[in-house]
Amino acid sequence: MGILTNIIVALHDEVEAIGESLHPVDEWNGIELRDFDTAKIATLHIVLTGDLFDDAVVRYEPVYVSDVEGALVLRIPDEVTGRLADLDEEQLDQVAIELAATEEFESEGWGEEAIAAMLGELGELAHFADSRGQVLFVWMHPLHT
Repeated sequence: MGILTNIIVALHDEVEAIGESLHPVDEWNGIELRDFDTAKIATLHIVLTGDLFDDAVVRYEPVYVSDVEGALVLRIPDEVTGRLADLDEEQLDQVAIELAATEEFESEGWGEEAIAAMLGELGELAHFADSRGQVLFVWMHPLHT
């Protein structure tokens, strides 16, 4: 079983609507990824902030759980959104190299180029969120194969 992940820009109070959405990227600005799970999000967090993994992962407890759809919604902390928004090309490449060397990304075959492309998209979303006073949410839904 895999995970379908949508990372979207929304207002703070839209969390319930996001959780009940069948495909949030159709309704909000965002990107869609496969198998971008909580461990990968926490790993990105620690690379950007220097926090310990255990400290980072607790910051990604679901802020909404859909009873009907089984979707989870997480909120990316403002600190991480800000760092994503501020990444320049050199920093983006360095973060991609660091992430590609982690167990969470390496074990699933995420290469530096794919990670760099994802980081570029996340940086654009983060910049958009900052410019509008909005936040980044992560919507995750299990894929049944």
